Amino acid sequence: MKIGGTWVHLRLCLECGHVGCCDSSKNKHATKHFKSSNHPLIRSIEPGESWIWCYIDQISPGALDVA
Repeated sequence: MKIGGTWVHLRLCLECGHVGCCDSSKNKHATKHFKSSNHPLIRSIEPGESWIWCYIDQISPGALDVA
């Protein structure tokens, strides 16, 4: 979604593919997406990062193999 703002990092919803900005960014679109969709798993799409996060359990279940 183009809104003309900036972001710190981007996150990808593992259920539907929605891309949103992280909680360090002004608009916190990834968390807003979770709250509106109840899709709990996201992953970082930043270069060199392969972690995932579960909003419900508030844990990182592990890393993804992004090879």
